[in-house]
Amino acid sequence: MKKKKKKKKKKMMIMLTMMMIMMMMMMIMMMMMMMMMMLMMMMMMMMMMMMMMMMMMMMMMMMMMMMM
Repeated sequence: MKKKKKKKKKKMMIMLTMMMIMMMMMMIMMMMMMMMMMLMMMMMMMMMMMMMMMMMMMMMMMMMMMMM
């Protein structure tokens, strides 16, 4: 009986470790996703800013042309 119990315990431990590893992997994956999202957002923001700047420059140029 004792032997059987031991085996069970071992199996349980293995299962637990597997679960822990899985959880860790999930966490890492989530972190990576979040980082990617942040990067994407930053890129989008940068693009928007660039567009705005370009628009402003164009407007300024137009104004200058009008003045001339």
